Amino acid sequence: MKVLSVASEMFPIVKTGGLADVVGSLPGAMAPLGVETRTVLPGYPSVLKRCKRAKQIAELNQVIGETVTLLEAKVDGLAILIVRHPSLFERDSGPYTDQHGTDYADNWRRFAVFSKAVAMIATGAIPGYRPDIVHCHDWQAAMVLTYLRYGDTPAPPGVLTIHNIAFQGQFAAQVFGELDLPASAWSLEGVEYYGGVGFLKAGLQMADAITTVSPTYAKEIRSHEFGMGLEGLIKTRAGAVSGIVNGIDTEIWNPGTDPALAANFDARKLKNRSANREAVCARLGLRTDNGLLIAVITRLTWQKGMDLVAEAVDGIVASGASLAILGSGDRGLEDAFRGAAERHPGRVAIEIGYDEKLAHLMQGGCDAILIPSRFEPCGLTQLCGLHYGCVPIVGHTGGLADTVIDGNLAAMAAGVATGFHIAPLSAGTIVEAVELAGAAHADKAAWKKLVKNGMATDVSWNASASRYLDLYRSLVAGNGAASGT
Repeated sequence: MKVLSVASEMFPIVKTGGLADVVGSLPGAMAPLGVETRTVLPGYPSVLKRCKRAKQIAELNQVIGETVTLLEAKVDGLAILIVRHPSLFERDSGPYTDQHGTDYADNWRRFAVFSKAVAMIATGAIPGYRPDIVHCHDWQAAMVLTYLRYGDTPAPPGVLTIHNIAFQGQFAAQVFGELDLPASAWSLEGVEYYGGVGFLKAGLQMADAITTVSPTYAKEIRSHEFGMGLEGLIKTRAGAVSGIVNGIDTEIWNPGTDPALAANFDARKLKNRSANREAVCARLGLRTDNGLLIAVITRLTWQKGMDLVAEAVDGIVASGASLAILGSGDRGLEDAFRGAAERHPGRVAIEIGYDEKLAHLMQGGCDAILIPSRFEPCGLTQLCGLHYGCVPIVGHTGGLADTVIDGNLAAMAAGVATGFHIAPLSAGTIVEAVELAGAAHADKAAWKKLVKNGMATDVSWNASASRYLDLYRSLVAGNGAASGT
């Protein structure tokens, strides 16, 4: 089976968040199941730099009035297609924003051109290649399905995965005339969304199947609280919506072989984790006492509950725990955590930015990882935490609720807990959850059981890859029946 995967980022080539990790690891998980994946990316400078040996395979004209070049490359065994257009994609700043963190004003055009080019690939622009499935990720790729729907060529079935429904690609109505779509596409059944153009909304309308990245999130986005204005459409299309929890690449995230760790370990050699703990403390200037050492590895934003953590810092420290923070985001939150580090030297430390190696070391050395998200479609850091013996303390939402078994009295007594849930979410309940985790940490036998339960959890793509395969097969079979083949 041939799958054309479409995304705006992909690890290890270009990454701003968890989307890249998923797009980068799913092809490898699907390959043993007989699925051949090609992933299409925009030709950002980082992509071209990583794909130095990329070869030009086609030139596409009249892509919304533009000419784009198609390149192909192999990176770490991944088959990559690149849509190259220098003025649209080869910019010095990030994939979506300028050096000031402001969205590019022409993002609508950048990802419309990208999507139109991908639709042309899906319908035969590369001689000898026609995918069986087109799998699009998030709003930046959602318009592929719109161009396929309104195109003149029979199209393969399309899947749209929502990684975070809060990011929708909404633009002014004026851009519609520049999208190279028929007038009929301007409707509630097309791209129109609250009087403007909605890229994600259009993809949700056109997709043959919609997936989210956890079963709980698939239910949550039907509500006003989590649907972000799209809950009505999600309800209408409920029969096409399913939740398939993400996995992690357990070759990259493997505590037994991870080169970023000071000492490798597994569930039988947990004593080796102490060397990683010491390395984290040395790197960040934290005291090496016996209290609970908690990692925070995240974007410093409201969604991630970081304002509540900033409010809870003093209570967390008073409980005897220490905080090691790695992340960036809202300037006010960055300043708040810097202030907390100044108030609590040796007990609170923050490194602004993102460092992949440090993230691995923190997972391998900290006792717990705090993820108090207000909403979390899936989350990957808790999966890494489970795999590395770093006990998750999480908000009771989305994929966090699906993947972490709460250490309540019954679960602890039954010996099945893998972490702790925070519910309802507030600064006070964060402190309470940390205190509960701290009490468990003081009981060596109880903590060892929590750690081993987490490390025994299957966080790989194995089960989820099988679910994707079943979904692909059902769509291909339905498409064949519809076309009479």
